Amino acid sequence: MFARALCRVLRMQCDLRPFSTSSTPRADFTHVVGAMLTATNSSRGETKTFQVVGAGAVIHAGLYYGPTSLKTHLCLKGKKMMYDLCEKQNIPYRNAKKWILSQNAQQHEELVKTHDFAKSIGVPIHFIPLSEAHAREPDVRVEEAVLESPTTGIVDSHTYMSYLESDFQSKGGDLACYTSVESVEPLASGSQGWKIQTKCPSSSKTTWITADTLINSAGLAAVSLSNSILPHARHVKPYYAKGSYYSYSAPMPRPKTLVYPAPTTGAAGLGTHLTIDMTGAIRFGPDVEWVDDPNDLSVNESRLPAALEEIETYLPRIQKEKVGLDYCGIRPKLGKGGAVWKGNGDGFLDFVIRKEEGFEGFVNLLGIESPGLTSSLAIAEMVDGLLYK
Repeated sequence: MFARALCRVLRMQCDLRPFSTSSTPRADFTHVVGAMLTATNSSRGETKTFQVVGAGAVIHAGLYYGPTSLKTHLCLKGKKMMYDLCEKQNIPYRNAKKWILSQNAQQHEELVKTHDFAKSIGVPIHFIPLSEAHAREPDVRVEEAVLESPTTGIVDSHTYMSYLESDFQSKGGDLACYTSVESVEPLASGSQGWKIQTKCPSSSKTTWITADTLINSAGLAAVSLSNSILPHARHVKPYYAKGSYYSYSAPMPRPKTLVYPAPTTGAAGLGTHLTIDMTGAIRFGPDVEWVDDPNDLSVNESRLPAALEEIETYLPRIQKEKVGLDYCGIRPKLGKGGAVWKGNGDGFLDFVIRKEEGFEGFVNLLGIESPGLTSSLAIAEMVDGLLYK
């Protein structure tokens, strides 16, 4: 079993039609997307598909990913698309801004690199005087410099996903949640398309469906699904980076700006930073813990002391006893390289989005971690372009 992709929606649908052995060339669906089996019914004539990404609520500015990467290109494009969609569809969001802090000269050098790179690709960014920083956020400790990203924001990710679900279904899409993919095979020689064996947890029976196009956007299960289809020489190894988040129950301190430590060379994340939700509540995280099991979503209490130590570097008056375990997520990675691009050969890992040569109608999306949410609309547009332009 490759995946049991859970979708945060209000209903469960397992009414996929059985595979037909008829010689009729008409497939059950024009598209099947990932392990969620989000599919567009070919009999309704609608062929556009959308990808839903639900990892976190930060709208990233695109500061860390290098000049030519897909992460940079899709984050910058997706950021604009996200803000435009939120305005048009009344999806709650806030342009909260983001501070990146340096506490010493070495960290300041990293901030200067981040500043210069952002300027080189046209992303708004600027240093602010320490006096201004202390006036705006008196509880935030900063000793050396503050780099402000004015286009970083937050979005109500649940409302965003609910909108995409509703929009998808209004265009004739069928959504099958809590449905596992048991196997995927090309159709018989001479036929273009795919047959997918699925299983719903409410029944022991499996169902076969057919599709013209298969889009693997299965997140943590994407590599396993890809490896089940492609020859061994094209297999890749999945890596799972669990990130724990920590809640904060005290009324103070409560900054209104996202706060990040200076980027660390080679780190798989951006440090245990301070984020804000749409209600103004703050939480800290995520950290990085490499795990072997992509279903290990237990928050590890032993990680809390190290998180508190890092949080206190920029929020020294925090009430430590009010910081508690909250939740965790797992990033689908393609290696243990750094989250921040530092130059050629630095181990930075980009998104993989491509049509697979020799497998007509198969598009792979691998390693879709942060900034996946920000990039999601641009990713969908890129996939559409790969298939039809």
